[in-house]
Amino acid sequence: MARWCYRHRLVVLLLWVGALFGLGFAASTAGTDYANVFSLPNTDSKRAYDLMEKAFPDSAGDTDTVVWKVDGGTVEDPSVRSRIQPALEEIGRMKGVGGVTSPYAGTQGAAQVSGNGRIAYAQITFTEQANAVPKELVQSVVDTARKAERGGLQVELGGQAIQRVQEPPTGIAEIVGILAAAVVLFLAFGSLFAMLLPIGIAVFGVGTGLFSTQLLSHATNIPDLAPLLATLIGLGVGIDYALFIVTRHRRGILRGMAPEESAVTALNTSGRAVLFAGGTVCIALAGMLVTNLRFLDGVVIGTSLTVVLSVLAAVTLLPALLGFLGTRVLSRRQRRRLAAGGPEPERASGLAARWSAKVQRRPRSIAVMALVVMAVLAIPVLSLRLGATDQGNDQASTTTRKAYDLLAEGFGPGFNGPLQVVSDGGDANALVRGIKATDGVARVVALPPARGVTVIQVVPATSPQSERTDRLIDTLREKVIPDAGANAHVGGVTAISKDFSSVTGERLPYFIATIIGLGFLLLMLAFRSLVVPLTAALMNLIAAAASFGVLVAIYQWGWGLDLLGLGKEGPINAFLPVIMLSLLFGLSMDYQVFLVSRMHEEWVHTKDNARAVRVGLAETSRVINSAALIMVCVFLAFVLSGDSGAAMAGVGLAAAVALDAFILRTALVPAAMHLLGNANWWLPAGLEKRLPHLAVEPQEDAALEPAAAGGATVVHGFVRDADGGPVDGAILTLLTPGGRQVDRVTSLADGSYILSAAASGTYLLAVTATAYAARARHLAVGTEPLVYDVELTVDEADAVDEVDAVDEVDAVDEVDAVNEVDAVN
Repeated sequence: MARWCYRHRLVVLLLWVGALFGLGFAASTAGTDYANVFSLPNTDSKRAYDLMEKAFPDSAGDTDTVVWKVDGGTVEDPSVRSRIQPALEEIGRMKGVGGVTSPYAGTQGAAQVSGNGRIAYAQITFTEQANAVPKELVQSVVDTARKAERGGLQVELGGQAIQRVQEPPTGIAEIVGILAAAVVLFLAFGSLFAMLLPIGIAVFGVGTGLFSTQLLSHATNIPDLAPLLATLIGLGVGIDYALFIVTRHRRGILRGMAPEESAVTALNTSGRAVLFAGGTVCIALAGMLVTNLRFLDGVVIGTSLTVVLSVLAAVTLLPALLGFLGTRVLSRRQRRRLAAGGPEPERASGLAARWSAKVQRRPRSIAVMALVVMAVLAIPVLSLRLGATDQGNDQASTTTRKAYDLLAEGFGPGFNGPLQVVSDGGDANALVRGIKATDGVARVVALPPARGVTVIQVVPATSPQSERTDRLIDTLREKVIPDAGANAHVGGVTAISKDFSSVTGERLPYFIATIIGLGFLLLMLAFRSLVVPLTAALMNLIAAAASFGVLVAIYQWGWGLDLLGLGKEGPINAFLPVIMLSLLFGLSMDYQVFLVSRMHEEWVHTKDNARAVRVGLAETSRVINSAALIMVCVFLAFVLSGDSGAAMAGVGLAAAVALDAFILRTALVPAAMHLLGNANWWLPAGLEKRLPHLAVEPQEDAALEPAAAGGATVVHGFVRDADGGPVDGAILTLLTPGGRQVDRVTSLADGSYILSAAASGTYLLAVTATAYAARARHLAVGTEPLVYDVELTVDEADAVDEVDAVDEVDAVDEVDAVNEVDAVN
């Protein structure tokens, strides 16, 4: 498929461009129909909502608030009234405004003036729900109300529709994230064209994903949070997956491969890993379905579809774009060096190699240090409290936050989150008396019965996010309502948030068990080990605890909120653990696959665990850290989205990815694998026979087997060190280009060896010896015996073994597990 896409690159590009613009045109024509359906069956707040729907079947549009405060006098003063009342009347005449409830409208409006007479509010009811109200209308309402301001008179507005117009323009977060990723990619590649490739793949994947999700919103319930989260994860994985493939492709060209062969090899190796990684992300996202929270179904659809399309773009569009670029995917310096000096063997050196050697020398101390850091960061998670954010958590400079604070100041902190006790049987008067006598209740108002249903408005004495408000809801449900003998239920936004948090907390263990279990199974199949997936599961839990600890410290405790401009402290959004854990487990699985697959290749080839872990870490840590840095930049950019939920998710995911990549995968995982030794690769023989083989790396290609026309022959020679001395005990392995082991021998005391070749053709000779750097070389074996001497260099303590073959190959061990061996790195 990669070769076809490379050769038919114009067709592939036109198909993708046509798909992007076609879906975009269809989506813009159809519009959006996002629906925030918070269905919580078998909860008290849901029963209250059903009764409210029975009493008031014709639900009104969105209700927003205009709040004003005077520094001196009262809001009833003619100088104040003469400015506010005309503004309210003008707003009431606007098309799309159903009505305005003013405090200046008779005795009923007196309740809308604070006790000291300095704060008042008016309610604006639109004819549509918040998402359907035109932004132009909302902006006109805001401008008209704010024009009434003067010295000593403050006017603010609050509500869902108002919040929409104070959000930054759509796309700011995405643009900032892409620009930050571009900087990281340019530093990593040193080439403008190579930098643009991952960004282009991400744009196509996210664009087609978002347009498809928008069209699906007309067929199923998809919340308006889904596109934001889909963009969040789509940009991250799209750029990262393309980064892995482009890195492999550039490496192949530097080794002397033709661009087409390099692209095909890159897609057949790293591309397979991308398919596997994308599948694990989708499985982790699908784990949200276990919670049975219908609100999250649309999130699963939007995010999974975007990930699938990002993977599809990486394995089809990317090879086509590589065909257009050819060798220009390299930097100019690399192209000049390649033209002047020819292919050069790539070696793992520099900081990555030195760090890998240090981890091997001091695994215990590094593991302890990493665990201590993660444990300290995880401490705040012990005080985690789930809830719902509201406009009281907005930035202090926003009008919605100012309106929220003014209402709390004038009418009490509970005014922003009233409870609704809905009764359809029993003595309503007795229930009202019982509620009034309850501690924590500031005000109680019983509305006239409608269709046999009585609604009692209860204003708590504490804020909607206070734990005392939660206890008040429990008291009303468990004591006050039963004592009054009424058939009543407690509803309202605050009660719904509490029930949502409770349901999420109850189902979270099943969700975590599901995604960890599936991840364990996949890694066990891929790496034929019980210890590797068990280690990965533990690391995922550690990363989750530490990242939620960071979230609690920032958003719940308020550490750095003002400095970062992230609003006011409050509980963690109840839906965030499910979404964050899905994304975190999926992304961390990606890094685990890329890291351990290289270790596993080396283990299959050498059966030396210390070497396998050292080489694997040195050769993959740089690309993993680059990918993680891109993810962090993209996620943090969503702080600029203007959506508090997306900002909280962005901060949490940025912390999670940074901790996972820079501490766990770079330090704790390799240190633990050094300490565990050969036990890392243990799998019971009975289980090995029964498990199906899931090869992340390509299977042996029969077309690459040596031609059978030639007869059997041999390869022989001497293994010597740099001074010409014989190397005793070196292991020499002869492999086909497809990776099948043909022969393996150990050099004699004089350094001599002889290997049998089944037929003439191209083979790979790999040589390893204790204290020496490994070497590998492709050999063209004819019908006559081939003499080939091997020179080994000392394996420096601060460098990783250099293997200077020009291609990646697969190796099959004695139990026929097929794994790719990157012979160069």
